[in-house]
Amino acid sequence: MFVQRQGIIIYLQSLKQAKMLRKFGNIHFVSKRLKYVVLYCNMDDIERTIERLKKFHFVKRIELSYKPFIKTEYENAKPDHAKEKEYDYQVD
Repeated sequence: MFVQRQGIIIYLQSLKQAKMLRKFGNIHFVSKRLKYVVLYCNMDDIERTIERLKKFHFVKRIELSYKPFIKTEYENAKPDHAKEKEYDYQVD
């Protein structure tokens, strides 16, 4: 049901062409000061999208987001019961 998506960070020469990048995916963020665009697209189309983006003269460099590959399940997510008892305040 849900499609795996990945972010692409595209550094530009100028922001005039940032609007043109909408046809490649969803624009999530545009930095005016550092002149980059964060674009989200399907993981199946990443290689083809990057090759198409590299052909533009206004693209300086392209980086991929590592978010889909980072483990988000933590091993020690259970609360420590010893610390809970240490901070247990008794109200009379």
